[in-house]
Amino acid sequence: MTYPNINPVALDLGFIQIYWYGVMYLLAFLTAYLLAIYRIKQTNEWNKQQIEDMIFYGAVGVILGGRIGYMLFYNFSVFLSNPLSVFSLQDGGMSFHGGFLGVWLSMLLFNRKYNKTFFTTMDFVVPLVPLGLGFGRLGNFINSELWGKVTTSPFGFYIQEQGIARYPSQLYEAFLEGLVLFVVLWVASNKVRAPMIISALFLVLYGVFRFMVEFIRVPDVQLGYLAFGWLTMGQLLSLPMVVLGVYLLLKANKVRA
Repeated sequence: MTYPNINPVALDLGFIQIYWYGVMYLLAFLTAYLLAIYRIKQTNEWNKQQIEDMIFYGAVGVILGGRIGYMLFYNFSVFLSNPLSVFSLQDGGMSFHGGFLGVWLSMLLFNRKYNKTFFTTMDFVVPLVPLGLGFGRLGNFINSELWGKVTTSPFGFYIQEQGIARYPSQLYEAFLEGLVLFVVLWVASNKVRAPMIISALFLVLYGVFRFMVEFIRVPDVQLGYLAFGWLTMGQLLSLPMVVLGVYLLLKANKVRA
């Protein structure tokens, strides 16, 4: 297959350009909002005002955490030489793990406002996240970034400007971390009411999916492989998620027993 060289600009109005990557972020937040509104019809524990605030807190956490996390995890030397580079959004660079920590912190603030427990909120939030992750990976694909390794496989995309074929690791992540993770969490959250389990499933499954895809994804050029000729920063950051998720699953099952 040949990469279609999609224009990253979705709409050019002359005085302003709207990029597909930005559109994907908007779709992520809109999808999370609509799913949350649908879900609160099944419970009296949440109301529309809380959902609107939750999406706002989460959006701030994603953007600030994602950008700061990218500079700390992937571009630390640049951050040290110029801390204000964290505000250079036009240069690109967002980290899922930073965004995840940002959402975690923002939900702590949200819980203080509405007097909710941490896992009551997080178990509600995490099934809303995967489709947004999938949209983000589609944005990476449109931007022709975060490609996989060179391949002769029929599953690769031939990139004319590079003259080679690569694995579309963005699409693999969109499928696994987006669609598959969403289906599992959405179905499980409709059946499981015990606290921590849905959050734990998110941590384990995202961590495992990301760890797997990193084997065929090209590491960030400024970092390369961190160890063993294969360990990437994405894998290193995903391992604690898996460990924490397994711990929470064991703890939840012990409490239920």
